[in-house]
This record gives sequence, structure tokens and C-alpha cells, in this order.
Amino acid sequence: METQGTCKPGFEAVREAFEANFAEGLEIGAAAAVTVDGEFVVDIWGGDADTGGTPWQRDTIVNVYSTTKTMAATCMLMLADRGELDFDAPVARYWPEFAQNGKEGVLVRHVMAHTAGLPGFDPPITMEQLYDLDAVAANLAAQAPWWEPGTASGYHALSQGQLQGEILYRITGRRMADWFRTEVAEPLGADFWISLPASEDHRVGALQPPVFTGDKLTVNGVEVTADSIAVKTLASCPMTATEPATRKWRAAEVPAAGGFGNARSVARVHAALACGGAVDGVRLMSEAGVRRALEEQTDSIDKVLMVRMRHGLGFGFQLGTLACEPGQMFWGGWGGSLASIDFDRRMSAAYVMNRMDSDLMGDLRGRRIIAAAQACV
Repeated sequence: METQGTCKPGFEAVREAFEANFAEGLEIGAAAAVTVDGEFVVDIWGGDADTGGTPWQRDTIVNVYSTTKTMAATCMLMLADRGELDFDAPVARYWPEFAQNGKEGVLVRHVMAHTAGLPGFDPPITMEQLYDLDAVAANLAAQAPWWEPGTASGYHALSQGQLQGEILYRITGRRMADWFRTEVAEPLGADFWISLPASEDHRVGALQPPVFTGDKLTVNGVEVTADSIAVKTLASCPMTATEPATRKWRAAEVPAAGGFGNARSVARVHAALACGGAVDGVRLMSEAGVRRALEEQTDSIDKVLMVRMRHGLGFGFQLGTLACEPGQMFWGGWGGSLASIDFDRRMSAAYVMNRMDSDLMGDLRGRRIIAAAQACV
């Protein structure tokens, strides 16, 4: 494997960490990017975009699963900064039908922090049904919370994005995929998509689904029962990791998991956040607005992931053993993609790949790259 791209002097450790992943046989293809003060100091890629040996190119993009949540959170933070959204307001203020089955007191901040008590769909839905935004909204509006909202987290793996997207739609009259494209991606020149047009299919890297072993009723090493919230959530809209190869998934609006991009685009959007809400003359929000993401909302053993979760407004500070220093926040995606924002260093770092790991807590690959970036600054 030959690393492509640029790595500025002083950041060689990031490239070395990136190359170590390949040397240890952990990768097919991947990309990493780091910005400091809005400037790219690392922008590298290498390996293959698929198992057939097609080289990973500068503009190769992949489905990053839950790293998409950081883009949805950015949209919500921007709405709040503009005064159009109040995180302390009931969801039903914007979406009246939501106030069914005891959800009158569910606040927007509960949705942002996975504490709304709606981690899955009841009744369960199929992947085809997930693509119908109106039907999903009706499903979520009708169901009752699975625990008292605000008291604990339970990872809203798919439902968080659908909830956020509906709130944004009720406020702006526009779907989140379109709003993100025109308000965030295009102004920043970021090649990230929530709903990918067919014109971009030719440069999508093929994900290799993870290989699962052991007892399916164990989540992150913790034994769970068939009627647990964890199993109920994961079974409420089953995914196989083959969906990103289909045109329907790519075209759909799944703001919690359906985003396509590369490390450069993830780091570019996050550079604006790390630099106080603006980069290169493009202001997404005020510095106070972006720092609201650091307001801790929950610190509990997550009812779905079964490990400790500390979460702010749209971003996390701790998930299991992966923890941040003060002034940092992160999130990652199923399979291994990972992104970090560091306000004190004014740094963003991102890693994406196409060989999915089965570790739900984020595997070694992204962690070692971001740790190397932080050590370099």
C-alpha cells in the first residue's frame, strides 16, 4: 500500500498510524484527514476501494454510518443558534402529533442525547419502510417511550436521525438532506451527502460487512435477554451492512446512518465547529452556539450499548473506554469510521474506511490515528 495525499511536517505520526493499520492487515482502503485552525495538515488515503483491487482515489466516498449523526447534529445546532429551535422545548411544540402516548414532556434535548426513550421502532419496521419519512414519523409519533425520558440513555441508532429530521422539517418545511446540502455542505465545499444522487455512485467505495462471532444475545460483552431494550432496539429495523450497496439506501434520507463522504469532507465540516462556528469566511453559527454541544446531558450505562455513555447535544464525550478530554467531543460509525473535534486545539480529525470491524465501540484503527493527531498539535 502506498499512501497518497499530503501530510505536513510535524504530522508524520498520523501517516505512520494510518500505514500501521495496513501493515497489520486491518484495512482494505481508508482515508484520514486533520485540520488545525481550519487548514488541512493531513489529507491522506490509500488501499483499495473494493475487494477487486480498484484503487482508493482522492474523491472516493463511503457510507460512514453513525458519523452521519454529527452532520445532523450540526444542522440542529445551527437551527438553535438562529433562534428557530429551543433544545429545552417539548418536541410537540414543533411536531404536535408527537404528543401521543405520554410523550408530551419529551424535550428536543432528549432527542439530541439519546434519552428520549425511543431508541427503536414499535412496531418494528423493515428497511423499505425506513425510507418512507412520513410513515416513520407516524410510527415514532404514535409509540410510547420505553423508559422515562431524560433519565437514561439508550442509543437511538436509527431513530435519532428520523426524529431530528422531522423536527427540522416541521420548522423549515425542508427535508434535512436538502437543508444540510445547501446550508452546510455547499457553503463549505464539503463532499458529504445525506441522500446521495445517482450521479455520484461511480465513486462509492464498497463496504465489506463485519463478521460477527459468538452469542448474538451479548452486546459489548454484556449478556442481554431477548426481551431487553438492547435486543428490541436492534431488531426494530434490522440492518445487514449490505444496504449501502443499493440505490434505495443511497438515495434515502437516513440522518443517523446514511451519510456518504470521505475523511476530508467530515474534517471540513467539523473544522468550522472546532474554529468557533466558522472557517474560511463561512460562518455556520456563533461560537456560543457550537459550544452548546459540550453541555453534558447524560452520564449513564446505555440501555442499548450496555456501556457508559456521556453525551452532550449531538456529540459524545465518552462511550465505554473511549473518552475525551475537556473541550473535546467525538462520534463514530458502525464498522469503524471516527471523527473528533477539539476546541482547545482548534482541530478536527476524521477517519473513514471500507473494511467494517464488528466492534461497536470503535476499533483500534481510528483511535490510533486521532490519538496521533492530538499528540502532534
